[in-house]
Amino acid sequence: MIKLYVTLILLFCSLISLAQKEIKQYKTYFATGSYGGKKILVLRQFEESGQHSYLIVNPQTLETQIISSKQISVRPVTFPEFETYLKKTPYYKAIKTAQQQSLNLQDAGITHGFPKEKGITLTIDLCPSHKPLDRSIFSSLIAAFQKQERPVPVALSLTGKFMLSHSADITWLQGLEKSGDLSITWTNHTYNHHYDPKAPLALNFLMEPGTDLNFEILGMEQAMIERGLLPSVFFRFPGLVSDQKLVDKVTSYGIIPIGSDAWLAKGQQSHAGSIVLIHGNGNEPIGVKDFLKLLVAEKATINQQQWLLYDLRTSVENEFK
Repeated sequence: MIKLYVTLILLFCSLISLAQKEIKQYKTYFATGSYGGKKILVLRQFEESGQHSYLIVNPQTLETQIISSKQISVRPVTFPEFETYLKKTPYYKAIKTAQQQSLNLQDAGITHGFPKEKGITLTIDLCPSHKPLDRSIFSSLIAAFQKQERPVPVALSLTGKFMLSHSADITWLQGLEKSGDLSITWTNHTYNHHYDPKAPLALNFLMEPGTDLNFEILGMEQAMIERGLLPSVFFRFPGLVSDQKLVDKVTSYGIIPIGSDAWLAKGQQSHAGSIVLIHGNGNEPIGVKDFLKLLVAEKATINQQQWLLYDLRTSVENEFK
């Protein structure tokens, strides 16, 4: 009986190891180079199964990719040197705009996408929660846009704690990616998403004294890669709370803060080009209900392809071309 128990434990551990990649020495590393005939920027360097790899971004399309260091020759640069190399790219313009729009305590960063488009960019936050993923959001999206947009683009702001406690939900979402039903932009929403209901905003969330920003950002990215998720170049502040100093620190990692001009649960209305915010972690049913109502209200224009969802990367790219 004991041998059987030990065998089962070893089998379980082996399955876990197969499900997750082993990532070591994950760190910020800025370098420039060319990959696939396009200029790219290296954001991170890490070791996977003894091999050195890079997380890179295309500064024109804002698409990220993981490649082996053997596939590319790069030139290390400092963060301030970005301007010379990337000054005219949507990626760099978005970072600079986010830095300039950080005076308010809430909602710093990019809050609106390409304004000429009819439709919205949907962002769904997955903050720590004991409740299951609200899968009705995704099934409703797929049903509403199955003839007009496949895969349906959506940006998911993911926290480490949600990912760890909702393994089945993450696997389900990955399945929707693999089936071609969804195109997910995985956005860093920090590992822990600290929140103290008794603390003032200026001392809350990432503003909480003693917060390890390096772990909240890089630890989250590493955890995503280990789970088979591709980190995007976007970041969402917990509670949308920050100050100028914090925004400057976050952008120094080479990532772009994304806010929202239509947090539905707060009664904010969406408009053409809005970056809409709802929560899919079961803790904000009002916002989800309002969004599902919006889908119903726009059914006719969706069918006529006059109201669509836009990929966050494409939306920001078009805004800063």
